[in-house]
Amino acid sequence: MDILKRPSPNVNDRPAGTAIDMVILHYTGMKTGAAALDRLCDPDARVSAHYLVEEDGNIWQMVEDSQRAWHAGLSHWSGATDINDRSIGIEIVNPGHEFGYRAFPDAQMRAVEALLAQIIERHQISPARVVGHSDIAPTRKQDPGELFKWKGLADKGLAVWPETPGNAIDPADARRYLSEIGYDPEAPLADVVTAFQRRFVPAGVSGTLDGDTLAMIAAVHALNS
Repeated sequence: MDILKRPSPNVNDRPAGTAIDMVILHYTGMKTGAAALDRLCDPDARVSAHYLVEEDGNIWQMVEDSQRAWHAGLSHWSGATDINDRSIGIEIVNPGHEFGYRAFPDAQMRAVEALLAQIIERHQISPARVVGHSDIAPTRKQDPGELFKWKGLADKGLAVWPETPGNAIDPADARRYLSEIGYDPEAPLADVVTAFQRRFVPAGVSGTLDGDTLAMIAAVHALNS
């Protein structure tokens, strides 16, 4: 797998002794991949990611894995609140919800899968800790969104997806279950539910705890138990 290089100045050192144990998937949310690549390498933008995957499958590396990229922002997962310290960030070219959100092409998904497989093996990352930007920042972010093929990643051992839904839990228990999965226990519940649905109930993104969502929460929770 060939990886093109374009170093970004927007990096700093990871804290000493911090293991890389997460991968965060983003979409670029800009009109073109070229514009996104330019921004991720612009010192005035003060954002970056380790990798960018174009729609045709080309992969750029902007930050070395050993360095801390600036991609997660204010975030939370399983009690951790500075996700940049411990994660690899992958930007996936897509105009996003603001500029004409669309399906991710097969060539792009194959490249994401190949890149993820290498990263997971290199850093011994659990597939359960490959998550979306909206998972770690549900009040701010929607990416990579409901059209992203999470189940396809899970089928290759690169993420998690339950084989079957569980038994629907009591809505009163949803907050606890979602927090134990990893979501921010302090974020508004509707935002957390929406983020969960974008990931695991993509045909029903409503922010409400319907039966399908409650059953899927149970099933995903069981994967982490």
